[in-house]
Amino acid sequence: MRREELVAYCLSKPGAWLDEPWEGDEVVKVADKIFAFLGSADAASPNVGLKCGRTSDEASELRARYPQHVTASAYVGRYGWNTIAVAGLPSDEVRELVDNSYDAAVSALPKRKRPT
Repeated sequence: MRREELVAYCLSKPGAWLDEPWEGDEVVKVADKIFAFLGSADAASPNVGLKCGRTSDEASELRARYPQHVTASAYVGRYGWNTIAVAGLPSDEVRELVDNSYDAAVSALPKRKRPT
């Protein structure tokens, strides 16, 4: 999966929008919640940070399955975020992980802020 495909898939989610809260680092949000850390648009190989569990222990299953392609995210890894080398995983699995991260972000929103 190329970066353009990843970004397009993230933005296809209801209410999703691209933001650049830190210079040079893109994220995709739903309402005010980040569900995908995309990093720099000019990165040589795409990585994405996704919520893969409520805790680091829950997210560790994916790290154990793909030890060379998935690591705990810096700073937020203890909250269940993993950094995924997109080229190392099948595209359908990356899409499923994006779906799960999006669903986790939406479920954390107050009902009035959730996309319809």
